[in-house]
Amino acid sequence: MIQKPSLIILLIFITNVSAQSNKETYLFSKDIESKIINDTLPWKYQLGATDYSMSEYYKKALETWDKNGSEIKKITKEDSLYFNSFKKQDAKEYIINRSKNEKIIIINEAHHNIRHRVFTTSLLQGLYDNGYRFFGLEALCDTLINKRKFPISESGYYTKEPQMANLLVEAIKIGFTLFEYEPRDWANGKEREIGQAENISKLILENPNSKFLIHCGWDHVIEGTPRNKSWEKAMAGRLKEKTNIDPFTIDQVAYSEKGDIKYASPYNLIVNSENSIIMVNESGKTFNGSETNDQTDCRIIHPITTFINNRPNWLYLEGKRKFYTISKSKISEYPILVFAYRKDEYEQNGVPVDLIEILSEEDKTNLVLEKGNYKIIIKNKEYKIINEFEMEIE
Repeated sequence: MIQKPSLIILLIFITNVSAQSNKETYLFSKDIESKIINDTLPWKYQLGATDYSMSEYYKKALETWDKNGSEIKKITKEDSLYFNSFKKQDAKEYIINRSKNEKIIIINEAHHNIRHRVFTTSLLQGLYDNGYRFFGLEALCDTLINKRKFPISESGYYTKEPQMANLLVEAIKIGFTLFEYEPRDWANGKEREIGQAENISKLILENPNSKFLIHCGWDHVIEGTPRNKSWEKAMAGRLKEKTNIDPFTIDQVAYSEKGDIKYASPYNLIVNSENSIIMVNESGKTFNGSETNDQTDCRIIHPITTFINNRPNWLYLEGKRKFYTISKSKISEYPILVFAYRKDEYEQNGVPVDLIEILSEEDKTNLVLEKGNYKIIIKNKEYKIINEFEMEIE
């Protein structure tokens, strides 16, 4: 069940938010590994994967999530024939073109997979150009973010992850109004789905001429039959019911890569694409799994990641971001964590734009940054700041 780990993690984080606030958010990989080894909780791999993703260890996050019970997937001959009746279309181009005739787009993420946030970031300008003005995020808990124009550590749990923070900053810079929609009080999953839908529908009814982008976690994107039967309907299905508007629902989770390729969906391997794609047949129908699946309108098939300077290729946002090498003259000891903050955000408890672990003098891992002015913070293995300086990326 995909929903269960997401819900467990969320409940743990909400319960322990005050306790976590005094601890280091961004950790060395060895410290995360040690936490997992010593943890006795049955969901320790879920927590470990999230810890890895928070500190930008993309591959380790996927590999750790695999330990949560991943299975080798198979498809039937009938499924294969059905899939082959569709043809590849670039996912970004398809979504932006289709958005012209939609009012609500709902796209999900796996909370341990930062690639999903980067892909949503890549959609923002095209969606804004097509009239989208409101951007709702399940992860957001900050009524002042539109005025401040960047998230801080208290803006939410997942918003402390750099690529989620970059998603929010980019949206505000483009012109979106961000809004939170997670209900404050809910006793079970059904109440949560209802509360999310009610909060979103209220804003839609108040802004009847606007278009809305919604970024949610896991199964909240389902407008058809949810896997968790106790929900009866997920957020997307309830939103459709409340507004009488059929949302365009996009699942990024189902066919994302795994830490070990043996756990990948056969569809990923059949497609063998360099770009994220959506499958579309001759009549315009999008592929969303089996022929009888009614959960979402489509499923994105993300390709296997390649790495440039030890960083995922998609992190560069098609050339919008560049790599930056930390001069060895700035480093007095190893290992270190290197943080890049937008100018003036560090002093206001902001979230780093990027961070990397450098283990030794031979390590070639680089920061990935857009043009701009940054403050660089370097911490040693005791999490003490050993250097800080400002720099400009041109």
